[in-house]
Formats: sequence, C-alpha cells, structure tokens
Amino acid sequence: MIQGWLLEAALGERIGVTDEEWEVIGPLLPPERGRGCRPAQDNRPYFEGMMWIARTGAQWRHLPDEYGKWNSVFRRYRRWVTTGVFDAMLETLAELAGRDTAADMIDSTVVRAHHCAVGIK
Repeated sequence: MIQGWLLEAALGERIGVTDEEWEVIGPLLPPERGRGCRPAQDNRPYFEGMMWIARTGAQWRHLPDEYGKWNSVFRRYRRWVTTGVFDAMLETLAELAGRDTAADMIDSTVVRAHHCAVGIK
C-alpha cells in the first residue's frame, strides 16, 4: 500500500484543501449525524480522502489511514453522489466564481466523434 505522504512527495504536491478553501467548501457539504452511539466525524478528512482518490486514481482500499477508514469514506462518497451534493457544490462554486458551466460537460455536441465510433460505414 502506498503511504499518503510518499505519494505526495512523488507528485510534488499536497492533496487536500487549504483552510481558506475549506471555509468556502465546508458549508456546502451536508452536516453529518452520528450513527447509533458513535459521534459524527468531520467532513474535511473525508472530502480530502475523496480528492486523494480522484487525484491518484487509486482503489478505495488503498486510501491512506490519515483520511479515515476507506469504507467509511467510500460510503459517505456514495451517499453524497446519490443525494446530489457534488452537483449542487459545483453549481454553487461556479456561481461564486462567475463562470458559465455550459461548456464544462464535454460530449458529442462539443467534440465530434469519429465516424467509426458511431457505427457509420
């Protein structure tokens, strides 16, 4: 298993968010409630763990322990995906930056596919 600090040293960058970035992103994430008798965990290490997975392309099981248990991070990720948290976050961040998100999705209306890719003979 690759340690988080080792991969960060190899990539030459820290994978995570700064305190200033977290002040903007943190409130956009839903507050978590504890399950059963366990207290709720902070969203920041979970979010940074999700960023680590997205940046490295590693499997969830290889998530460094500094972000929490891989299955806990994965479950929160799936919960946020199914409830549309990331879609709402991206829309809000785009509005705050004053960006038009119309061209952010690259599909066949933006980039034409080769005729072999669409079945034309």
